[in-house]
Amino acid sequence: MVVRTQPLTAEAFAPFGDVLDCAGAPDKMINEGLCGRFHDRAQLDFADGRAGISLFQAEPRSLPYTLTLVERHPEGSQAFIPMSFEPFLVICAQDLGDTPGEIVAFETAPGQAINFHRGTWHGVLTPLHAPGLFAVVDRIGPGANLEEFRLAEPVLIERG
Repeated sequence: MVVRTQPLTAEAFAPFGDVLDCAGAPDKMINEGLCGRFHDRAQLDFADGRAGISLFQAEPRSLPYTLTLVERHPEGSQAFIPMSFEPFLVICAQDLGDTPGEIVAFETAPGQAINFHRGTWHGVLTPLHAPGLFAVVDRIGPGANLEEFRLAEPVLIERG
């Protein structure tokens, strides 16, 4: 199976989560009019525990990319916020209950970040350029919050 990437847009990504960017006008100007605030852009959702910010440093991948594993976090949402101005690959799958369904892939534009809704099947953090450094906002708390699913057949992700 081959999946072609598509540009990341709020509308296309809505079934899986939130696009975090500075599209449109700021909600308000702050800091003596020198800073635009784009307010409350992600739906953070945690069953229990608290929100935490961790730093991830992931090895860059390249396209075409062979996908063999997806995961989800049943106890909380998860945001990937790049700490460089480079695009990255976002892979999601429809939720068929205990298994993932159709795979879709997005390539972000520089300056975009994403927030996966709680329980969304998704690929691992997949930077396309070094340094692969991200801030990740997710649930910190007791209990398991990771389910992994190995695909029966690899999926090749190609640039669209």
